[in-house]
Amino acid sequence: MRRLIDTIQNIFKIEDLRKRITYTFLLVLVYRLGSYVVVPGIDPTALANLKSQAADGLLGLLDMFSGGAFGNASIFALGVMPYISASIVIQLLGVMVPYFQKMQREGESGRRKMNQWTRYLTIVILLLQGPAYITNLHAQLPASAFLVSGFGYNIFATIVLMAGTMFIMWLGERITDRGVGNGISLIIMIGIIARLPFALFAEAAQKWSGAAGGVLMLIVELIILFLVFVATIALVQAQRKVPVQYAKRVIGNKQYGGVRQYIPLKVNAAGVMPIIFAQALMMFPLLLARFDASRGLAATLSDYTGFWYNFIFATLVILFTYFYTAVTVNPTMMAEEMKKNGGFVPGVKPGKKTAEYIDSIMSRITLPGSVFLAIVAILPAFAMLLGINNQFAHFYGGTSLLILVGVVLDTLQQIESHLLMRHYDGLMKTGRLKGRAGM
Repeated sequence: MRRLIDTIQNIFKIEDLRKRITYTFLLVLVYRLGSYVVVPGIDPTALANLKSQAADGLLGLLDMFSGGAFGNASIFALGVMPYISASIVIQLLGVMVPYFQKMQREGESGRRKMNQWTRYLTIVILLLQGPAYITNLHAQLPASAFLVSGFGYNIFATIVLMAGTMFIMWLGERITDRGVGNGISLIIMIGIIARLPFALFAEAAQKWSGAAGGVLMLIVELIILFLVFVATIALVQAQRKVPVQYAKRVIGNKQYGGVRQYIPLKVNAAGVMPIIFAQALMMFPLLLARFDASRGLAATLSDYTGFWYNFIFATLVILFTYFYTAVTVNPTMMAEEMKKNGGFVPGVKPGKKTAEYIDSIMSRITLPGSVFLAIVAILPAFAMLLGINNQFAHFYGGTSLLILVGVVLDTLQQIESHLLMRHYDGLMKTGRLKGRAGM
């Protein structure tokens, strides 16, 4: 306890870190306040049906990602999911289209261009999702809930929703640049955490009433949740170390002396992105059905505990894990860098053979990592089948748990870097804190 108090004091002793944390807190506060600002022209007292619709299934998950803004008909109702969907498309284009492949190789300037394309595509997606959300409001709310109506109002409300999402993106970029952590990831995490107290209270009230095992069952559920949380942390931090021998001196074609280092290859190099990508694709049918979960394909894919939903979701998670790992980890580039610096993997020829060796290791360790990620993704469905409250079940795995673990570790790792850079003790007593790849 004393060490924790000293660490907190050290954090606020560093002026730059103190300003960053304060700046982040203020922007997050702005986001949370905006989640309760209802779209102009709608009576807030008439939102009971909309909140009921957003309590279960995929719409419940979308409401949790937006921190309750979806069910509140807030100006931030569409959240950052349009931006996430646009990022998926741009990254897929970066693999298939030569123009985007060229931008990826241009370094920082290429990254800025890709970000600009992502923003443009986000606007296009918002032009589809905005009217769909307004149509859903008209279907869920009585006519008296709209203080203003007509085609002109629908255009105005769509523009407000689009501006809300773009403002959230701006907040995320400001947090990334001048705050602590990855802004967009942090905003999603805050939205999820905001729903945790309500979900826990609802589950406790249900068990306290004597239903489904009573208080003893609630204690068992919390123990299982803790074990799943620990296992998820282990998944995020697990890695395989590849030994690399570096020569101290190179004369001609001969190497003299040497030092051994290790390349850490993560079992889950893709982080939480595969689940977010898969979740975004699973929500597309809802968009086409204008957020009506009883129509067409949306009816099948909105059954959170159904076989087909979980089978398709798990398959997409595995596929996206391999895809995102291939995008983020380049064995050929790693092999070339090692060769330039006089390094080699013992027993493996430098160059092409080393790239093939690293690629084979990544394929082997990605398989169990992707399968475990898929299991974690569908755990909430099993929790619901066992009688756990739908909202509380989301925290037993899936996108919620992985985002919480990944973002918290990333943020703590940045804080620890600031502490160590100024010769203070880190957050952990033994070893360095290991995060994951940022979103």
